[in-house]
Amino acid sequence: MMGLTKISVLSKLIIPMALLGISCEKQNNNGIEEAPVISTVETTLQKEMPFKMGAAVNVSLLKNNTNYRNLVVKEFNSITAENAMKFASVHPSKDTYTWSEADYLVDFAITNGKRIHGHTLNWYKSLPDWVTKFQGTTAEWENLLKTHIQTVVSHFKGKVVSWDVVNEAINEDGTFRNSIWVQKLGVDYIGRAFQYAHEADPGALLFYNDYGHEFGPTKRTAIINLVNNLKGQGIPINGIGLQMHTRVTQTDSNLAAAISTAAATGLLVHISEIDIALNPDNNQSLTYTTDLGVQQAAKYKAVVKAYNAIPKAQQFGITQWNVTDGDSWIPSNYSRPDWPLPFDAQYRRKPAYQGILDGVK
Repeated sequence: MMGLTKISVLSKLIIPMALLGISCEKQNNNGIEEAPVISTVETTLQKEMPFKMGAAVNVSLLKNNTNYRNLVVKEFNSITAENAMKFASVHPSKDTYTWSEADYLVDFAITNGKRIHGHTLNWYKSLPDWVTKFQGTTAEWENLLKTHIQTVVSHFKGKVVSWDVVNEAINEDGTFRNSIWVQKLGVDYIGRAFQYAHEADPGALLFYNDYGHEFGPTKRTAIINLVNNLKGQGIPINGIGLQMHTRVTQTDSNLAAAISTAAATGLLVHISEIDIALNPDNNQSLTYTTDLGVQQAAKYKAVVKAYNAIPKAQQFGITQWNVTDGDSWIPSNYSRPDWPLPFDAQYRRKPAYQGILDGVK
């Protein structure tokens, strides 16, 4: 029984407490003596945490892997599309939109009573060839941007609660990334992207999403400046996403500074893509150990504790990037062994799971 504790199993049995010297008999309406049944409610992330707990989800695994699907249903109350809503996935050619994967995910979320967060309307990666090879005027590029954003947001209007509108527009050195969007439209396209999304669904919450807030002040300050400038211009931005693809060697003080600085904007704060790598040095012979698990649990606890300290009204939630170690992007992307998530490849809870729970105690 996946994930069931011993007490959960015992809770389904009638406990013969009289054998322990404890009187446990009672009478029902017919005067027949009965033994009581002890009932317990199993701990899950979505039940125990005071804010939404989410996972980025792979639609193919959701469709075809029962263990994966069951764990998502059981543990999380917010869902992000890992890849199914990115530009190349939903808009593979200029006049063609393919909705099936994203629609499946949205329907799954609605059926199971989960919030759905859209990711992402604008990014410098995951672009189809027709975009990267597009030869148009500035006005035609602007129309391309606007049409894509408004078509996608309109399609999911009233279903997708929130969107990562622009993703990863800042370099590590604090400069704007020289993306195809900046090359064709200049940095002010960022504000217009938010305006286009807001026009298509005024009820959706709109986020700027980036990684590296916890690296140090250089990139973090640039991100905060961008967000505050958008706010100052009256751009409809509601939140800031901290991806938090981090590592067990990162300091607790840097993690806390990333979260508190984001909260100081007054916007919603979403830890939007968390995973905590155990093998940042790419050691090919590293194996998972109890000690590594304990270190990772402490780091998850530190993140959750810092997040739980910001104003409740700004807590949009914490979302992990995929579900288990076996589904994580990190081992394949970096060609190394790693175990960055709170569930192992066999869908079992790791010490990191308890670390998350301990973060709000």
